[in-house]
Amino acid sequence: GLGFNIVGGTDQQYISNDSSIYVSRIKKDGAAYLDGRLQEGDKILAINGKDLKDLLHKDAVELFRNAGYDVSLKIQRRLQPQNGPVGHQGDGESGGLPLAAILVPGLALAATAVWILLRYRQRM
Repeated sequence: GLGFNIVGGTDQQYISNDSSIYVSRIKKDGAAYLDGRLQEGDKILAINGKDLKDLLHKDAVELFRNAGYDVSLKIQRRLQPQNGPVGHQGDGESGGLPLAAILVPGLALAATAVWILLRYRQRM
């Protein structure tokens, strides 16, 4: 196989009002994993030049199964999710600060406090 699973289709929409085909899982040590370019959440627009628009899920699966040895995929990179399902950016609201924006200053403050405490104890 190609080393990945797909979701979507006109009969099994992965994202509401979107019948596109998406990569749901990349199998470790499979062809897609070893190649490294495909990512979970990517939308697959075409395989070997065949458009995947408006297909039933089973028909899309059949195209992948019969793709042959040399496979060409046209994909659309997934949007990086803030919070929520893959492929949706929501209404533009970030849903809060990124974790690093909280942790980095917090760790710096904690390290400074420990340093001050140790210096204070050395003087006693």
